[in-house]
Amino acid sequence: MSGEAVTPCAGPEAERAGNALRIATDALLAELGAGGHWTGELSSSALSTATTVVALASVDRAAHGELIAGGVRWLAEHQNSDGGWGDTTRSKSNVSTTALCWAALGMAAASGGEQSVARAEEWLAERCGGGLHAETLAAVIAARYGRDRTFSVPILMTLAIAGRLGARGWRMIPKLPFELAAVPHRFWGALRLPVVSYALPALIAIGQAIHAHAPTRNPLTRILRSLTRGKTLSVLAAIQPPNGGFLEATPLTSFVAMALASIGLGASPVVAKCVSFLRAGMRPDGSWPIDTNLATWTSTLAVKALAHQPGALSPEQRITLREWLLGQQWRVEHPYTHAAPGGWAWTDLPGGVPDADDTAGALIALTRLGVLDAESEAAGRSGVSWLLGIQNRDGGMPTFCRGWGALPFDRSAPDLTAHALRAWCAWRRIVEPAQRPAVERAIHQGLSFLKKSMRRDGSWVPLWFGNEHADGDENPLYGTATVVVALRDIIEAGYSEFAPLVQSGLRWLAMNQNADGGWSGARGGPSSTEETALALEALAKSEHVAVEARGVEWLVRRVEAGQWREPSPIGFYFARLWYHERLYPLVWSVGALGRCASDDARIQR
Repeated sequence: MSGEAVTPCAGPEAERAGNALRIATDALLAELGAGGHWTGELSSSALSTATTVVALASVDRAAHGELIAGGVRWLAEHQNSDGGWGDTTRSKSNVSTTALCWAALGMAAASGGEQSVARAEEWLAERCGGGLHAETLAAVIAARYGRDRTFSVPILMTLAIAGRLGARGWRMIPKLPFELAAVPHRFWGALRLPVVSYALPALIAIGQAIHAHAPTRNPLTRILRSLTRGKTLSVLAAIQPPNGGFLEATPLTSFVAMALASIGLGASPVVAKCVSFLRAGMRPDGSWPIDTNLATWTSTLAVKALAHQPGALSPEQRITLREWLLGQQWRVEHPYTHAAPGGWAWTDLPGGVPDADDTAGALIALTRLGVLDAESEAAGRSGVSWLLGIQNRDGGMPTFCRGWGALPFDRSAPDLTAHALRAWCAWRRIVEPAQRPAVERAIHQGLSFLKKSMRRDGSWVPLWFGNEHADGDENPLYGTATVVVALRDIIEAGYSEFAPLVQSGLRWLAMNQNADGGWSGARGGPSSTEETALALEALAKSEHVAVEARGVEWLVRRVEAGQWREPSPIGFYFARLWYHERLYPLVWSVGALGRCASDDARIQR
């Protein structure tokens, strides 16, 4: 389609696009909180609500009766028409969430919920081959996650606690080697644990619960686990954040609380802090979100999106944002993952853990907030070093730490790598001269990883985003758009030899535009604001002019109709849990329309 005489922002179309950009920008700026940053709002989660109900009922049903009743009521009201539940109110039913909701309704023993239970059992029975047998259900859940036990074991434990797996329920749950948490943390990577690095609290608490209810028949292992119970419980207490929420994650915190309560530790300080976190996280409608907030992530996304409009943020807003962002950097070794100082987490709350995506986002945002002062430069150099320290041998970037590599969130991923490359390119002339050779090597290694990880069709698959309508829940639209945006910036910085990768990605995006002009993460799937905006930002000012014009028209129509703010559940949380975030449509629409119009003088604020 290249070479066609179509201009995305010309004449009346430019005026409409300019109006849409102003509407989107004003809406995004209106979301700035009193603290001068964005917080956003994560979707309510049936899965989180179910696990919290089970946890509170396990600890003290009478004391938490009002919260339990509110959660059960919300679950009943938000059951899908097919009888199951999805992770969000806009998600398709899945076996994990439906099983957990079924467990919660049984655990709460709520009257009036019999119809919801019957419908859930019918849905689950169909997925289990026509009969709801405990062994079959356990096998179906285990098969969904493969050898990664990070989430399958907690689900099975929840079912066992709720009595949904029968008398032999605990014997159906794979053992977790919680005793390994007593080993010094520097050896954890070499041990290749059967859960990912962030799941250490679950490894300890759930491992102890399984050991107590269904101890291994191996006498030596049984003795070793008994001897390390106290030590590993001390580790668990030491890594619990002050507010009680492990990773700010409702499910993880719930799993820890119910596991310990099931073995008589419901009155322990760890459980008390878990309960305090859970009680504080309940929403007025009786639901719980998957996590408290993504404040750092959404704020850096917003800063990057607004960068196409230099005057959108006032000087005072820029200063406030920069000071807040600097305050979110971890300046000490993280007590949980033992990550080195210098990284950023996704949230401004104490349960966050430094990760590659948020550190890269913060580094880029700092360069978009005006002239860097001495404090910002020092923070940036530290952040650059932090990213260098976790780059994998294959040149790609993992999420939390280098070296675990065997399971999803510790493997290299194209979206994380592309983000880190953008950050390094933004800072490569700012870091100390002695650091520049390492940055250059990291950039070349990261680009080589992207070249190797590109699929034959020219796409890349991300780690943290998916699409329920796609095979394997993958979202090559997000991955490809993210990589192309990064590569276009990197090529402008002088790495022109990688231009063919950009062209391949752009062709893939152009070829996968829907007939209505929008984009979906699944070929032919329903177009969404988020995915269309991401594709447009990547395609802006490229040779695919007609494709860009049709995409702008689709997005402008959505803004004009007031439909553009409807979020889609494309986000993947830990263990492939779906979520949607209220700010995503706003942020990415501003970024797309701003980039498409960035050289059009008629679009003014």
